[in-house]
Amino acid sequence: MDIRLINIGYSNFIFSNRIIAIIGTESAPVKRIIQEAREERRLIDATCGRRTRAVIISDSDHVILSALQPETISHRFESNDETSDDTEEEEHE
Repeated sequence: MDIRLINIGYSNFIFSNRIIAIIGTESAPVKRIIQEAREERRLIDATCGRRTRAVIISDSDHVILSALQPETISHRFESNDETSDDTEEEEHE
C-alpha cells in the first residue's frame, strides 16, 4: 500500500488514502456539514486563520477546512510529483 501525504496548505498534510471528497464551500449543504462537524467536534481547521476555500471529507467522518482551492488540492492529489512549492499555489488574502 502506497502511503502519500497531500499538502493542504500552510504546512498541513493529510494522508491521500483517507480522502473521500474535496468540495467547495459555496452551497448551503456544505455549510451545514461544516456546522454539524463543528458541533460534533469532528472539524479540523487547517486554514491558519485564512478564508476557507475547500472542505475535505475523510473516511473517518472528519471534516477538514483548507485555505486552498479544491482544484489545487485535487491536482496535488493526482500528481506524482509532491515537491510543488506552496508559495506558488497558495492564495493570500
